[in-house]
Amino acid sequence: MHMDTGISTEDRAKIVESLSTVLADAYMLYLKTHNFHWNVTGPMFSTLHVMFEEQYTEQWNALDDIAERIRALGHFAPATYKRYAELSSISEEPDVLSAKEMIRQLVEGNETLIRTLRAGVKVADELDDFPTADMLTTRMEVHEKNAWMLRSFLEQGAGAMQGEASSD
Repeated sequence: MHMDTGISTEDRAKIVESLSTVLADAYMLYLKTHNFHWNVTGPMFSTLHVMFEEQYTEQWNALDDIAERIRALGHFAPATYKRYAELSSISEEPDVLSAKEMIRQLVEGNETLIRTLRAGVKVADELDDFPTADMLTTRMEVHEKNAWMLRSFLEQGAGAMQGEASSD
C-alpha cells in the first residue's frame, strides 16, 4: 500500500539506512553490556553487576522502539546478528575481561553509539522526520549519561584530576 506521510520514499530509505546503523550499534552495545553483567568480577562486583543490569534492561527496551520506527517508515528492521555485525561499529568481546576493561569498553561503546545517534539526528532533521530526530535525541541523552556514570569509575578522584597525588 502506498505511504504518504510527507516524507518521500527515497528520504524514508535514507532515514531507515541511518536507523539500521543505530539499531545495530544499540544491539551490539546491549549484547556487550549483558555479557559484562554476567561475567564481571572483583571488588566492585555488586555495584557493577547492578549498574550493567540497569543499563542493558533500558537498552533492550529501546531496541524495540528503534525497530518499530523503521517499520513505521515502511521498511523491515534488520534483525540478525550477522547483519548487526556488518552494520555496527561496536564489536563483540569474546573474552572475559577485568572489570576496569569492561567499563572502558562500555564507555567506548556508549560514545560510539552517541556518534551514530548524532549522525542519525542530522539525517532525520534534514529530511523533516521529527519523530525520528526526537527519539534519537532522547537516546543520545541516555547514552551520554551512561558514559558519564561509567567514566566516573575510571577516574582517580578530584585530587588526581587537579594534579594532586591520590590517596588510593
